[in-house]
This record gives sequence, C-alpha cells and structure tokens, in this order.
Amino acid sequence: MLPRSGDVLHVTRAASVQFIRPITFRVIRVLDWPTYDGWFWLDGYELNASGDAVNRRSIFVQRQGLEVLETAPQPRQHAVRAPRRPVVRTPVRVG
Repeated sequence: MLPRSGDVLHVTRAASVQFIRPITFRVIRVLDWPTYDGWFWLDGYELNASGDAVNRRSIFVQRQGLEVLETAPQPRQHAVRAPRRPVVRTPVRVG
C-alpha cells in the first residue's frame, strides 16, 4: 500500500520509533528520495483532533506501520470533448 495525495493516515510507533505518540497525518505526496527497502518519505500535514493541519512535516516511515483512516477521493474522469472546428474567416474586400 503506497499512500496517495489526500490520504489521512494514523502513524504509530510500528511505522517508526520516532512516533512514541501516534499522529494523524494527511499526505501531500510521497517523496522519491532514496531509502531502505520497505521505507519511504512522506510530505504532508500533522492533523489535530479536529482534523485541522497544525504542522507541515516530512516523515520517514515503514509501510507496515501505517493505518489508512480516510482515503483520498478518486480523481474525476475528464470528459472527452469533440475537437473544436476551426473558425473559417471569409476575406473582407476593401474598396
């Protein structure tokens, strides 16, 4: 499970020893920095009990220690429009 932008995670000590006190974290993006196998960097916001962002952080965690509380909505499919027809201009004669 690789988190996506917008996912809300419960991050505990199982994810990394730095989280003695669990946090709620909203993912902005997964950073593509080099890491150990099974670990990755997340950029996002620590959330308070009300769900408000209180601190922007980059955290180094293991996948197995993350619990998804809320998944990001699926991206909307863009409607495919018919191509626009070119505007045909008629020459204007002067004189």
